[in-house]
Amino acid sequence: MNRDIAALLAQADLPDSDTPMLDAELLLAHVLQKSRSYLFTWPDKELSDADLDQFRALLARRRQGEPVAYLLGEQGFWTLDLQVSPDTLIPRPDTERLVEVALELGPQQSARVLDLGTGTGAIALALASERRQWQLTGCDRMLGAVSLAEQNRVRLGLSNAHFLQSDWFTALGHHRYDLIVSNPPYIAADDPHLAQGDVRFEPASALVSGADGLDDIRHIIAGAPSYLQASGWLLLEHGWQQAEQVRQLLEQRGFQTVQSWQDLGGHQRLSGGQWHE
Repeated sequence: MNRDIAALLAQADLPDSDTPMLDAELLLAHVLQKSRSYLFTWPDKELSDADLDQFRALLARRRQGEPVAYLLGEQGFWTLDLQVSPDTLIPRPDTERLVEVALELGPQQSARVLDLGTGTGAIALALASERRQWQLTGCDRMLGAVSLAEQNRVRLGLSNAHFLQSDWFTALGHHRYDLIVSNPPYIAADDPHLAQGDVRFEPASALVSGADGLDDIRHIIAGAPSYLQASGWLLLEHGWQQAEQVRQLLEQRGFQTVQSWQDLGGHQRLSGGQWHE
């Protein structure tokens, strides 16, 4: 039986994937501990029995819908390669827009920045990598997420970030921040998308937020002023149909300069406001 790279990729069967060949290439490169380019440079290289068994096992898990990022144990975000696990959401490209806006609005000089619900640490670590003069704090309710974020920080060698376990603001004491960012849960409990695709394997606690998906956003908006410096910004990622509601919540709480920003697909998926005491 032919077990070379080209034949295996040609026979890879991932009918339910949107990107079946890319998925198969990533999984095979992972098994071989090589880059994807290696697969095309050495298409005739044959796999060992152990590598073949591992590749087939990964394909079987992918057919069941398990996300490629969990199978690989890593995901790219911004300019960083991050370790991921089922304890956290998989960082997504649209969230990079939150990083961009935070860099635009945040102080150019030293600043204290808080990332609520940090997960893998993606947002905090992206900001820490771009603004070495900032001090980043990332918090998450789940200890597994905090541990993973700290592992990512160490691997990336970023000394201007730290992570702690906190249910939103509960463990933050009396600290105040120049900028607060968050990609909180914002999916309604009865949303049919929760039974589809990658999100079936991601932690529900990081996805679902009450009947309308806004419970955690309400909580963050209500509490953020007690932790913001004067003129500090609160920036929130949310669902593509929630922008108007989030802006209303910000305005009702007393935030100013309230606005929304579009994501890569042209949807308003990010809203924020500035706090003036």
